[in-house]
Formats: sequence, C-alpha cells, structure tokens
Amino acid sequence: MLLAATAGDKAIVIWRAALSALCAGLIGIGFARFAYSPLIPALVAERWFSPAEAAYLGAANLGGYLVGALIAGRLSRAAAAATVLRAMMLLATASFFACAFPLPFAWFFTWRFAAGIAGGTMMVLAALAVLPHVPAGQRGLVGGAIFTGVGLGVAASGTLVPLLMRLGLTETWLSFGTICLALTIVAWSGWPRDPWTHSAAERVAAAPSTLRANRAFLTLCGEYALNAVGLVPHMVFLVDFIARGLGRGLDTGGFYWTIFGAGAVAGPLLAGAVADRVGFRRTLRAAFLVQAVAVAALAVSDGPVALIVSSAVVGMFVPGIVPLVLGRMHELFHDARARQTAWSWCTTAFAIGQAAAAYGFSYLFAKTGGTYALLFALGAAALLVAFVLDLAQGAEPRCIREKEAQA
Repeated sequence: MLLAATAGDKAIVIWRAALSALCAGLIGIGFARFAYSPLIPALVAERWFSPAEAAYLGAANLGGYLVGALIAGRLSRAAAAATVLRAMMLLATASFFACAFPLPFAWFFTWRFAAGIAGGTMMVLAALAVLPHVPAGQRGLVGGAIFTGVGLGVAASGTLVPLLMRLGLTETWLSFGTICLALTIVAWSGWPRDPWTHSAAERVAAAPSTLRANRAFLTLCGEYALNAVGLVPHMVFLVDFIARGLGRGLDTGGFYWTIFGAGAVAGPLLAGAVADRVGFRRTLRAAFLVQAVAVAALAVSDGPVALIVSSAVVGMFVPGIVPLVLGRMHELFHDARARQTAWSWCTTAFAIGQAAAAYGFSYLFAKTGGTYALLFALGAAALLVAFVLDLAQGAEPRCIREKEAQA
C-alpha cells in the first residue's frame, strides 16, 4: 500500500507506477497512432491498400480514440483501473500482430479502430491511476514523465520504421508488436493497487463552489479542444508541407519530423517542471500563446529557422499540453471519481476537436488547391482563441488561491 510505505519506498512505487503509465502512452498513442503515419507509403507501395484506403485506416484510429475516451469511465467502474489498463495494452499490442499480413480492408479497419479505443481509454485512465498518489508539488514533473511516452513514440517511430522496413512490411508490424508486448510486461506489475485517497487538508483546501468549478472546467474543455485544432496542421501536414509544398523532398521532411519528435520527448517534462514552479494555469495560458506564435510562423515564413523552431515548439506541446490540462483539472476537482469523469470529458473534447480539424482542414486543403498557409493561420487562430478564453475567465476560485498561498 502506498500510504503505509516509508517516504523512500513511496517514491520508488510512485515512479514505478509512472513508468507503467509511460509505457501505456508509448504503446497506445506513441506507437499505435504515430507509427502508422510513416507506414502509409509502404502500405500503398506494397499494394496492400490504395492511398484512400490507407487514409481511412488512419481515420479509424481517431474514431476509436474518441470511443475509448467516452467508455473509459464505464470500464473503470466495471473493473479495477489497473485491470482495464492491462487489457488495453494487450489490445493495442494485438493490433500490430493482427495487421502484419495483407488481409481485407475491413479486417485492418477493425483492428485500427480497436487500437484507437485502447489509446483513448489509456489516455483517460493511465495518469489518473498514478497522479492521486503523487504529492501536489510534484504532480507536474511526474505527469510530464508519464506523457513523455507519447513523445518517445513520435521520435522512435520516425527512426524505427525506415530501419525495420529494410526487413519488410510484415516484419515491421511484427517488430512493433513484439516491442509493445515487452513494454506491456514491463508495466504489468507497476500499477498502484490501493484506492485513490487524499489528505484531509487537501480535501478541505480544494473545494471551489460548484458553479465556479464547473464554469472553469467547461472553459478548460473548450480550450483543450481548441488546442487540438491548433496542433492538427503540424501533426497532419508538416511533412507534406516541407516535402511537396516546399519541394524539398521526403528526406528533408523526415528531418523536420525528427525535430518535431525530439520536441515531443522533452515537452512533457519541461512543461510539468515549469508548472510545478509557477502554477498550472499560468503555464497553460503561456503555452497557448507560445503555440499560437509557433504555428503562425509557418503561415508567413518557410525559412530554416522558422521551420526548426516551429517544429520543435509545436512538437513539445503535442504531449506537453496534456500534463498541463491534467494538472489544471486536479486544481478544480479533488474527488477521485470527479477527476476521472472530468478527465474523460477533457479527452473527449480534445478528440472531437482533433477529428473535426483533421477532416475540416483536409477539406479546405483540397478546395483551395493545397494552400498550406491557410491551415497554419487557422491553427494559430484557434490557439489565440484559447488564450483569450483563459484571460476572460478572470481570477482563480478562492480555494485555489488559498492553496497556492499555503504552498
């Protein structure tokens, strides 16, 4: 039991649990989603699927992610969170083995959708299984460490796919499945087993009025959805913009994707560490503004400095925004079940914003004859709206101000 352990033992157990959550993010999002993007050209070249079919398989994962975010709460009420998380890691792992052979489109669609369900469920439950055990002053750092798994997947997928493809497409799928199975084994026994609990002082200091908390939370959901919209131009179009739009080829596009991935590795830890020092709301507000500038940079410039800075900064916040929103949610809700439901709502809002922007921007891109600058401008505008919404919200609830003063 965490609460009965010594301080040293408790720290070890917390970081062991954080490693399990990191593995969950690496499997469910880092690999199950981001490793698919560099596989699309191979799927088409090997004639497993047409370009349109390969694109629909990518969309299947996003649809499954939304479903996973919606059902995560119900699954955790039906079984222990650790049990659900283990099952989802196995499901995502199985999807790689299932897709290792040229089978019908419906088969692939089903397994890509299932992988998305696993990713969405793990995104909702993994951090919430760990962070309630973490002292308030360390939640930003630990949360950042947890979501580093997503960044590691972005960076690793860009490196591993070209290397594994030398062996063949089937071997690439099987290799990712084997890696995910190994990560599942590493994470298996690390999940906390005791109930979520909080100190009496934390419970007393953390109860804003229902109206104020709900309004702040709904604003947070809107901001998170807008942030998802702002990230889509880089997540979907960055490599294509560089390779085809600027005519610099896939190798150059891959180079900037590596920079994007490096930012994604560092982002959660950096964002979490800053939030622990200055507060989650201040850090989140600054993140909206910094992202808006970085995304807008590619609407007005295609120089190497703009490309490097924009790729690195936006890459940082693909996973780096998650611990900030989660930490902010922890400031607003202090009941374990309320946090679980609230985080499910946040994840669902992000999934809706992400899917809507992906389809909407693709439509605009086709209708405008491939105008990349418009997409980056719209992404920046969404992030600026999120920044303005946070400014318009006003002062913190009194209980949070009192808690910050005590800290």
